[in-house]
Amino acid sequence: MSSSKPIFGHHSEMKITSILLFFLVPAFIFMFGSIVGEDYAAVVKYFSRPWPAIITSLTIVIGLQHFQSGAQVLIEDYIRGSAHKLAIIFVKSVSYFLMVVGLYAIARMAF
Repeated sequence: MSSSKPIFGHHSEMKITSILLFFLVPAFIFMFGSIVGEDYAAVVKYFSRPWPAIITSLTIVIGLQHFQSGAQVLIEDYIRGSAHKLAIIFVKSVSYFLMVVGLYAIARMAF
């Protein structure tokens, strides 16, 4: 007999994203910290290089995915009824919107 539960639940997804963020956040802080205080042209030139753009994009996407999973677990634990569905839709919408905005900003600087 097989289980009808998904292989990767919120708990597993959060563990994986936590491990990825453990390595990405220090890299992001190091890269972002080296450009703080520079003028606009220097920042655009810096993020037009592949590694800063890739690390920043991965940090944005994986960080917001981690946020989305954590918020969904909290919603499932504490909100009931129709507010449950609305809250999950809201959290997912905000998360994906922020991913798109962040990736668009990086893409604009990269090209």
